[in-house]
Amino acid sequence: MAETRTHTLTTLTGTRGRIAVHEWPAGRPRYVALLVHGYGEHLGRYTELAGVLTGHGAAVYGPDHLGHGHSDGERVLIEDFEDVVTDVRAVAELAGAAHPGLPLVVIGHSMGGLIAARYAQRHPDGLAALVLSGPVIGDWELPRRLLALDEIPDTPISPAALSRDPAVGAAYAADPLVWHGPMKRPTVAAFVTTLKTVADGGDVGRLPLLWLHGADDRLVPLTGSRPGVERLSGGELTERIYPGARHEVFLETHRAEVGADLTGFLDGVLGR
Repeated sequence: MAETRTHTLTTLTGTRGRIAVHEWPAGRPRYVALLVHGYGEHLGRYTELAGVLTGHGAAVYGPDHLGHGHSDGERVLIEDFEDVVTDVRAVAELAGAAHPGLPLVVIGHSMGGLIAARYAQRHPDGLAALVLSGPVIGDWELPRRLLALDEIPDTPISPAALSRDPAVGAAYAADPLVWHGPMKRPTVAAFVTTLKTVADGGDVGRLPLLWLHGADDRLVPLTGSRPGVERLSGGELTERIYPGARHEVFLETHRAEVGADLTGFLDGVLGR
């Protein structure tokens, strides 16, 4: 994947404090790509993906969510994902003001897939395409299992579960902006609530939807996500399941193939 040349970090006022907004500009953009990151991480980890997208003609934006990265809030504490969706909408409006008239594509990974799915349900107008990578959607059993315990165990995400590329796991483990502690009960409860909200929220109509998933994803298993993705899709579903791949397909050993699948899908949606 290509590297970006420019990356800026600004802030806006979110629902519960200051939200850091990342931007990777393109010289003459033809669309806006809004990136929505996963649990415990931050958008700074998406520089490679942003490079692919800016090289493809996108102006790339995205927030560090409440309690994540450079944004305000107690670390990884999200009591209501509707607030996070509202924050993502504010970033979309910021990007739209800077690039009026350009199509908007939302790309959500893991927890960000859940947020992106809810975004598409709440704000379908003006959205050209939705991309979900290893999305927490459908039947994800982990939060129900954790809520049944008296105390949530301090079991951090294994870096080896992210990618077959050992450098990805090493960088994740050393990243001071990544949360390496236990999940927090209000956040776990919010996952359960929002999984049901998305399941009950209806499909996204004829919105083009690309689903990317590693077949060996043990953090968000493929079989749990499938019913949620299929329920969300209104019929314009393209799926790419990668044999042997783990959770972070954009940082997998075959990331060039994944990037080509993404840009090829967007070419079909937006036209060359």
